[in-house]
Amino acid sequence: MSPQTYAQDGLVSVHSHAFMQEPRFVAAYARGVQAIGGADLYQFHWRVHIALWAASIASRLDGDFVECGVNKGFVSSAIMEFLDWNRLDRDFYLLDTFAGLDERFVSASEREAGSLEKSAKSLESGFYITGADSVRANFAQWPRAVIVQGAIPESLAQVTPRQVAYLHLDMNCAPPEIAALTYFWDRLVAGAPVLLDDYAYRGYTPQRLAFDEFARSHDITVCALPTGQGLIIKPTQPARRSRPSAD
Repeated sequence: MSPQTYAQDGLVSVHSHAFMQEPRFVAAYARGVQAIGGADLYQFHWRVHIALWAASIASRLDGDFVECGVNKGFVSSAIMEFLDWNRLDRDFYLLDTFAGLDERFVSASEREAGSLEKSAKSLESGFYITGADSVRANFAQWPRAVIVQGAIPESLAQVTPRQVAYLHLDMNCAPPEIAALTYFWDRLVAGAPVLLDDYAYRGYTPQRLAFDEFARSHDITVCALPTGQGLIIKPTQPARRSRPSAD
């Protein structure tokens, strides 16, 4: 394979990925690697590139940032480094169980697909964090990083921003992700990006189907990305439906 080819995380592309050489991206990605202990086990530069792009758009809007599904904090740390967070007058809410999936909020289809077993293995291997202490230490440099420990939807009541400019959902499980999107939908400002980490990712069909249903019920669409992510932009106004012909 050509050295000019991007090949990571299920994505192969012969197109330009010059963003990987940009100093701000390099610094942000390195801060993400630092958050998980210094070794890049993820190798998902293009996914982080999408997250940084979405966060940059959101930084021009009014409202706080929210991430549901933080784990050790790779993506959110990269964003806060990229945006020089302490210069911004806003909070970044970081929600997670910090203990893997909560079986009470796993759908039947996800259980059948082995989601709980996968979560248990990720906890055992150390890929998933157990406890929030090290996460709090990682985010200590940003006083307005607000860590909320608990299972969604139960923990959502602790997060009450008037407006949300950025929402990232990465819980590897459909029910809490839909609960979070439903909770924050009316708080999202017009033009706010909603980044779905696993929408198009192989093995996460229940999430795609759940978000497609949400999209239909709200008269919006989800953009599927080749990184495995999905992207929603909060509409500026409800869709206009064509009137039936008078003929």
